[in-house]
Amino acid sequence: MGVANWSFLKACVRVAPGIMVTAFVAIAAMGPQKAHAADPQTVSSYFVYVGGRGINQYRFDPKTGTLTSMGVAAQVRGESWLSTDPQHRYLYTIGAPASAPNQADLRGGSVSSFSIDPRTGALTYLNSVSSKGTAHISLDNTGKILFAANYGSGSVSSFAIKDDGSIGAMTSLDQHTGSSINPARQTRPRPHSVVVSPDNRFVFAPDLGLDKIFIYKIDPAKQTITPNTPAYVEVKPGLGPRHFTFGANGKFAYVLCEMGSSVVTLGYDAAKGIVTPIQTSSILPPNPTPEDQGSEIRRAPSGRYLYTSNQGPEGHSELADGYLTVFQVDGKTGMVKQIQVQPTGGKEVRSFAIDPTGKYLLAGNGVSNTVVEFAIGKDGKLTATKQNINVGSPSSFLFIPAP
Repeated sequence: MGVANWSFLKACVRVAPGIMVTAFVAIAAMGPQKAHAADPQTVSSYFVYVGGRGINQYRFDPKTGTLTSMGVAAQVRGESWLSTDPQHRYLYTIGAPASAPNQADLRGGSVSSFSIDPRTGALTYLNSVSSKGTAHISLDNTGKILFAANYGSGSVSSFAIKDDGSIGAMTSLDQHTGSSINPARQTRPRPHSVVVSPDNRFVFAPDLGLDKIFIYKIDPAKQTITPNTPAYVEVKPGLGPRHFTFGANGKFAYVLCEMGSSVVTLGYDAAKGIVTPIQTSSILPPNPTPEDQGSEIRRAPSGRYLYTSNQGPEGHSELADGYLTVFQVDGKTGMVKQIQVQPTGGKEVRSFAIDPTGKYLLAGNGVSNTVVEFAIGKDGKLTATKQNINVGSPSSFLFIPAP
């Protein structure tokens, strides 16, 4: 109990003993205070985790954009896609350490949990659970449900998160069925990401194999998901929707299509959890190559700009040069306009991230094994900085406020 509260209680005893009981009840009813998201403008540094061949840790200075290596935080087998809870107490990743005691149960895919030391950012392994060929994970806004897009098995699942941050039982599993028009890549379902709505009521899961965006309702009490009504929205056949993000004002959303190398702008009805396609925009440069394919999409914190990346062809990403495409967003209509194509100087940009202040962008060249940094101008455009670090197969980024 704080000094101020204790002084108040002693005063209550002197004035009226009965007040003391009331005060104790009122203070106790407050319970533990929830952690609030840190204001990016007041955070002096961040821990940055880069998932790839293991999980690498860096310290990031948002004033200068400087990245300082802190070594390997965890040795993880798998794609190392990273996610965290809202209070940044735990880190979740696809794959598992070689030392996981239940390796025999994890052969079909796995998701693992780690606790984060708030002082050093060090990771302590908690547990691993079997998944269904997972490609992407996210947590709900309470940090109590983990969602998984299972590209390998064509399903979307949810897991309960225990009080200690470890992953509990699978609580939901929705198996997608069907196919689309591409005979090489769309013969079966391929869900590629799971994204939670800002109000924590829905989950959106683009399925590359079916050209659909599946929509689920979240039940926080049961830690489950169930299909929305309608259960999905379709995009143009052959586009292959991959990753998804919401606009800043909650009226629009955007899906990055891998095979169609495009962004589909979606009107969003937050009350019903329904998205409606209203615009399709190419992410390609003026002289594209046949190998160009979309991979990641991120919104600037301001909401005025949208960023996408190119990863090259399926199975042959070394054939295409990586680049980032910048779009200006119309705040009233949600529609986007391409304003820049910025090469990354490497091959296969599977993922990138914008730092919480919105001043810098980190892009991972997966085949080239490098992470490159760009400064973000007031006009949203990118300029390369001198930061260029070597990381094995960088595929995911996670910023955590550091002391």
